[in-house]
Amino acid sequence: MSTETGVQILLIEDDIKLTELLDLYLSRNGYQVAIGHSGHDAQHLIEEVNPDLLILDLMLPGMDGLSICRAVRASYHGKILILTASDDDMDQVAALEMGADDYVCKPLHPRVLLARIRMLLRRQDEEQPSTTDTAANPSATDTQTLSFGQLALNSTTKRAQLAGETINLTPAEFDLLWLLAQNPDTPLSREELVRETRGIEYDGVDRTIDNRIVTLRKKLQDNASQPQRIITVRGKGYLFVADSWH
Repeated sequence: MSTETGVQILLIEDDIKLTELLDLYLSRNGYQVAIGHSGHDAQHLIEEVNPDLLILDLMLPGMDGLSICRAVRASYHGKILILTASDDDMDQVAALEMGADDYVCKPLHPRVLLARIRMLLRRQDEEQPSTTDTAANPSATDTQTLSFGQLALNSTTKRAQLAGETINLTPAEFDLLWLLAQNPDTPLSREELVRETRGIEYDGVDRTIDNRIVTLRKKLQDNASQPQRIITVRGKGYLFVADSWH
């Protein structure tokens, strides 16, 4: 539940110093923060606080973050963000499969964490049922999936499938593809893409988005020299072509 002064976040992290730093940083950015330090804390605080966003450390005393995800996902309807010191892809995949919406690797960069938080909360707002949106976008089977011909996207699991085959995308690549697919046949500028996927303003120099577009085209079997699926519109940005996935 949101409070009058901001969004409610529940942070479960056993590193006391890190908890204090994140509490201060998030509070300064307008969020209400409740804190716990163990798996036991997590379970009763979720019921007590009912936060808009739950931030869970993967490794917690008593009950780890994956177990908490599995235990609360059916009854807790907010977003879940996992913090992990592990660079093992299997841990990250397991977190998503257990119901986490995203994860951030340690050591944490506060601005990156803040961008992920804003993205998840924005996505949560977008996922509220809207009959108008459904009618306007018949390609959307529901608020968490999009399909265009042979391309199927699921924002909950961050899974993309092309012709029935799963495409191995990083969370950042998926977020970019999802944003483009939510705005089919509409060019999105580099400024918009940076702001929406990274939570920061474009500085006129950063080429992260361009590099991710190149990678997406390769993974989605788009022609690098003459792309047909994600195209460049000169002077306007990048455009997701809705009818190119058959």
